[in-house]
Amino acid sequence: MYKTLSCILGILVLAILVTGISPVYDFPEPEPFHGPDIFNPYKDLDTANCWKQTALHVHTRVKGPLPYNECEYWPTETWQAYDRLGYDIVTFSNHNEITTHPFDSTLQVNVYEQGYSPFKFHKLVFGSQKVHHFDALIPVLASQKQHQLDFLGADSDFIQINHPYRTVGTSREHMEALTGYELMELDTHVSTENEYWDWALSAGHYSFGTANDDLHYPDRSGCIGVRCNFVCTPSGHYEDLKDALLHGRFYSMRVPDYGNGDWNVKIAGNQVLPYVKNIGLDGQTVYLELSAPADSIRVIGQDHATLALVRDCSAIEYDMQPEDPYVRMTAWYPDGAVIYTNPFARYDASQADSPMNQAPHPVNIPLTLLWGLLTAAGIALTLWALYKILKS
Repeated sequence: MYKTLSCILGILVLAILVTGISPVYDFPEPEPFHGPDIFNPYKDLDTANCWKQTALHVHTRVKGPLPYNECEYWPTETWQAYDRLGYDIVTFSNHNEITTHPFDSTLQVNVYEQGYSPFKFHKLVFGSQKVHHFDALIPVLASQKQHQLDFLGADSDFIQINHPYRTVGTSREHMEALTGYELMELDTHVSTENEYWDWALSAGHYSFGTANDDLHYPDRSGCIGVRCNFVCTPSGHYEDLKDALLHGRFYSMRVPDYGNGDWNVKIAGNQVLPYVKNIGLDGQTVYLELSAPADSIRVIGQDHATLALVRDCSAIEYDMQPEDPYVRMTAWYPDGAVIYTNPFARYDASQADSPMNQAPHPVNIPLTLLWGLLTAAGIALTLWALYKILKS
């Protein structure tokens, strides 16, 4: 028994060391957004196509040696559960597997959740033709995480960082360093504040914010239809969806579990959700109009600061000041519903189409060599220990 446990431990350590190999990067110092122009993610809204309720992070049963893959229900059954709640678009993002759309190939979205780490540094990879399995099991360095984002980004259209609140090691230092993603998952059952998003935004790393069920149990009312996105897109076809997501033409939402297990009440509640009636930019003024008065609406800016607040109101305006690198808005409702907008940020329109600047991160060759030598020494020591155990 001792030998078996020692071998298992040795193999685990070996796997951690082998998958931990990565370059060590020199990350630039955080630099807030700046420039003469303000990026408006909602400038091209086609109101005839707004809004389509969308679930982006959904798990289903899959074929293979692990048939349930954390969910007992097949894609068709899962889609039917969302259809009951009035959803328009559902993408199936199973772990390390691209799932075929259950009934309409024109709605196929190639997306999967990548990551094996118990630290849960997981990513949604959109637009890849195959699954990439390499993953650092214990990514303790920002460079290890960046290496994964670069590796996945080379063969995909865009990437979402999943559930940062539940990712071990999510820190301000890491969020101020990482680039190579376009979407940030918000509001995963813990808080509506999303400080980690502001850490990245305040460092000049622009991304759009999504809210998702991360669904595993479509039969439980508290797990389905409690996070969603409302996307302005003519259809759920991938090219349309991709265009809307990559331009920020959506808002995300926390939805109460209406009825607390009474499905008829839940379905009825989802049919009368408050929604964004109007949103945009007029000169330097950001504005938001909602379909129903919110308990409070807050304008949030650099370093998670509250820049404006109104109560018992359905609209807000804020004049962006020259010293405001970005602003985003959040509306809270008395029943627990929350609406999140995408950020308005400063940039130079003559130099770029958006403030989504993937900052360079050159490789630090001396530190990379040192990290490689330390990792190689650890691998050699572990192999020697395994040899001694097996020989004894």
